[in-house]
Order: sequence, then structure tokens, then C-alpha cells
Amino acid sequence: MRRRWWLFRPIDALCALIPARRPRSGVLVVRMDGIGDMVMVRRALEHYPEAFGVAKSDITVLGCTSWKGLAAEVFPGFRVVAIDEHAFEKKWFYRLRISAWVARQGFAVAVCDMFMRKVLTADSLVRLSGAPERIVCAPFVTERTRAEYAWYLAGATRVIDTGPYPTHEGLRHFAFLSALTGRPHPPEVPAIPWPQRPLPLAEGAPYVVMNFGSNEPGRRWPFDNFLAVARLCLEAGYRVVFVGAAQEAFARPAIAALNHPGAIDTIGALKLGQLVDVLKGAAAVLTNDTGPGHLALGLGTATVLIAGGGHFGCFVPYPEQIRPAGAVFLNHAMDCYHCLWVCPKRASRQDAFPCVAGVSVEQAWEAIDGVLKG
Repeated sequence: MRRRWWLFRPIDALCALIPARRPRSGVLVVRMDGIGDMVMVRRALEHYPEAFGVAKSDITVLGCTSWKGLAAEVFPGFRVVAIDEHAFEKKWFYRLRISAWVARQGFAVAVCDMFMRKVLTADSLVRLSGAPERIVCAPFVTERTRAEYAWYLAGATRVIDTGPYPTHEGLRHFAFLSALTGRPHPPEVPAIPWPQRPLPLAEGAPYVVMNFGSNEPGRRWPFDNFLAVARLCLEAGYRVVFVGAAQEAFARPAIAALNHPGAIDTIGALKLGQLVDVLKGAAAVLTNDTGPGHLALGLGTATVLIAGGGHFGCFVPYPEQIRPAGAVFLNHAMDCYHCLWVCPKRASRQDAFPCVAGVSVEQAWEAIDGVLKG
């Protein structure tokens, strides 16, 4: 559908004309992104009530279903509405229904501070709001996307430049906030609020979480490497908790083959909130560059994250001024960094990117052992 992006113009233009059902008020914050991005924006969002002179309850965070289950704890006081961003992009009737709902809300201000974003979702929703003030971050634009961005950006009342590529998202959010308020807002370490709750695990020795999955196969550090580190953790007296969704079920036989009472398989068994509980209670987390990895960082858990080079520095590693205590980022440097994950150097699309696979088991164990002792 991206090749026919202009077909969205009629529906977006027509729905933007739908009259609001109340006097315009409140702020719409468009966050059509994943769990990791949600973690990184959370601290900046806390300043939005002051920036716009409204109460938290007057700010609507329009987010994705992927993190809907965390909204009550992570965004207390804000109004959070979650939509299926994939259906919004592909299903005309769903898009029409959501578009009409956004237009009828009567927002006074619509904001989107995402640098890496899909114009047909994020920018469409800002335009559809019909808000008198429509403030967006200057996006990452390529020759392929220049025309579509130009059309949607023309509908914004203000476009804020948050810095050149590759500036880290955690820094961009506060650059955007500083431009909004007209005064400096030093960047803050990403963190999310989360209550202390009973763990969905039996009591026992401290444990290390292995988060070995990823929606993008290329960002998956080889599972055999996770197993090797797991064995070392077990030998050191720690339990090891393997987490993942149904798509990670392939690993269950190998986990069972460890034949160790401290190897705990929770794959497909944890709800999202329970996963956060497990991450918060861990002694350490070894993770790919995924949403749960950023959740662990936001919770303040000692975390070793394996980073690739596709857009190195934009999301990981976190720069020093906002790096959480106990966070270690491992990467294998290559001269082809910033390929935007278009990698010609792997045998198949199911293989790990070389910049990910190049991190050694020894590096990962040294980092895990260091944070456990530190």
C-alpha cells in the first residue's frame, strides 16, 4: 500500500472535515510505535501537562495495542486509547472508523514527536484530528518517502527539528520538549513506573532472564549462544528464566534438555504485565534489541542488551547521559553500520545479522557476570 500512499488522501481529507462534537480542548499525543519507544518517551511525557497548560486527564495518548496492557500502570492519570496500527494501515473500514472517532473528539492540539515513524499512521492521525495546532517532529525522510511526507507535513502548523540522524530517541524527546516550552529541558534517564507485585514464579534463588526473541529474525542473537550463557548462569548458582511469546516455542525442547531445576520455561505462559513483573524482579536480563529489553532498562534492572548496527545510536545503545545504571550494550562493529536493516551479508532472512551474531558468548557472559557482581 505504500506505493499507493496517495490513495489515503481522500479518506484523510474527508474525515478531517468531520465536525467535532464538543468545543475543542485537550491534547492528542500520537504514539504509533512499539514498547521500546514507549519506554523512551515516558519521562518526557510527564512534562506535557505543564508544557500545554492542561491536566494529565486532558491529554489523550493514542497508542498501540502492543502495549495496551501496560497503560494503567505506566500512564497513570493520562487518558490512553490503543488502536491496531496494522489494521489502521491496511483495512479501509477500520481506518474510516478510527479516523472518524479522532475527528469527532475535538482536540485543540495534536502532537507527534516520533522521528522514525510511518507517515500513513502517525501523520495521518495528527491531520485527522483537525486540531488548530498540529505540532510534529521533523521525520527521517528518504527519497522514497519524500513526497508522502511533504504532503502530510504541509498540514502541520509547526515542524520541530530535533537533530540530525542518528540522534538517540531519548535525546530527541527532550529536544522536542525544549522547543515546545522555549526553555531547556535536560534529557532524563528512561524510566517507567511499575508497582511491586508478587512474582508469577516459585520462590528460589535469584534469577537471570533470557529474552531471546525478536519480531525481526536478523536481530536475534543465535539461541545457542543464549543457551551457553544460561549454562554458565546455572553453574554460578542462579536460576534462569526463559521468556518469549508463542513464536519462541521452538526453543522449548532445548530448554528442557538442560535438565536443570533452575531452568524455568515461561514461553507463552506470561501475560504482558506478568512479564514486566518478572523483568523487574530479575537479578539481570540478557536480551536482544526488543521491547522487553527496553522495559528491563526502564525498570532499572541490570540489563545486557545486544545491539545491531542497522540504525546504531538511534535507539541503542543509550548515550551516557541517559544510560540507566547497570545497563551494558554489546555490539560487533562493522563498516556497514546504518544500513537501516537492509543487510546483504546474511545467507537467508532467518539468519541473524552479522553485526548481531558477531557478539561472542564470552562477551555476553563477562557482561552478565559483571552486572551480577556489581
